[in-house]
Amino acid sequence: MPTVRIEDLKRHYYLGDTIVRSLDGVSAEFDAGEFSAITGPFGSGKSTLLNILGCLDRPTGGRYRIGDLDDELSRIRGARIGFVFQSFNLIPQLSIVENVEVSLFYQGWRAEDSRARAVKLVTMMGLGHRLKHYPTELSGG
Repeated sequence: MPTVRIEDLKRHYYLGDTIVRSLDGVSAEFDAGEFSAITGPFGSGKSTLLNILGCLDRPTGGRYRIGDLDDELSRIRGARIGFVFQSFNLIPQLSIVENVEVSLFYQGWRAEDSRARAVKLVTMMGLGHRLKHYPTELSGG
């Protein structure tokens, strides 16, 4: 069974009186451990697809499945899906680990558990040696 399955996924919206079909019937499967690239020209729907799979946006049609969870994925957003954005959306006065702790707070984590979880997450991203660094001290690449 594929880790990610997309079936006839659509994302349409209006720009004035014009309907924009940013995704129009996309289907794909991705297996665990498989390397995949989503490529295409500017405006072809790459970011829209990732935003839907990351539960940052909702499709207007079709279905998608991540692991054993189908369609209603908002309950796992933040618990099993995360993003590292190219442009930092971080609080500049807080260290990297403190920024992660803030997001855990808004997800309902208890203060006494959030530091250990934040350290683990930052370390998993290969930045364990930079826990006390500030956003301006990190590269965007």
